[in-house]
Amino acid sequence: MTDQAFVTLATNDIYCQGALVLGQSLRRHRLTRKLVVLITPQVSDLLRRILSKVFDEVIEVNLIDSADYIHLAFLKRPELGLTLTKLHCWTLTHYSKCVFLDADTLVLSNVDELFDRGEFSAAPDPGWPDCFNSGVFVFQPSLHTHKLLLQHAMEHGSFDGADQGLLNSFFRNWSTTDIHKHLPFIYNLSSNTMYTYSPAFKQFGSSAKVVHFLGSMKPWNYKYNPQSGSVLEQGSVSSSQHQAAFLHLWWTVYQNNVLPLYKSVQAENLYFQSHHHHHHDYKDDDDK
Repeated sequence: MTDQAFVTLATNDIYCQGALVLGQSLRRHRLTRKLVVLITPQVSDLLRRILSKVFDEVIEVNLIDSADYIHLAFLKRPELGLTLTKLHCWTLTHYSKCVFLDADTLVLSNVDELFDRGEFSAAPDPGWPDCFNSGVFVFQPSLHTHKLLLQHAMEHGSFDGADQGLLNSFFRNWSTTDIHKHLPFIYNLSSNTMYTYSPAFKQFGSSAKVVHFLGSMKPWNYKYNPQSGSVLEQGSVSSSQHQAAFLHLWWTVYQNNVLPLYKSVQAENLYFQSHHHHHHDYKDDDDK
């Protein structure tokens, strides 16, 4: 399916770690769609090169140099910079339908059936179930929708200062209109114990398909011991069993499927420098 894609967003080199783990977790489960990552200008060249080994498209979104209307929205609401960057996914009109996944999610099994859903499909937020959580959603790229979203951002801002508030006020009929647009919670399961209904977790947790590391502690903020395979939180073992299992899985993908990419890109760099540098000098001499 070349006209459908999974899309994520990496706003800096740290979030790239998450995007790479997410991308590799999708590739581990019979990937049948394209993989796209939106990045901001802050992302370094090294990480762009690593991302391009995992993603079919690495697209820089620079709000400052962008088309008039996006620039205007950014000037009026600079605090919504990251949100406006995320909204850029609606401009990917060479795809007929996409599934957006935040960089702090991890895919545990094939989720192709999400493409059977329509815009705008998302799972309830654990903190306020009449709102959807914007970490995983199904959407249909459209420049018209993109423009309406930007207008909405300019006129109303966002009630939480981020994309979730903006998207919930834009797609405000989500909670009442069409149950087919409610993704089951297993497609956006918060790993955070704070949000967990434990008996349900025991009952249904094993069928989780996408886990979302909500909260300020991201998987990459933990310490990982590759020898013992244990994940530590500032010197103590992390809070809960299921959280620990998901963190362990994240780190396993990182160790096995992401770290080797750094090594291969660094090796290419060294090769490139040793073989191409001196040609460059002669060119400079000719110019003089």
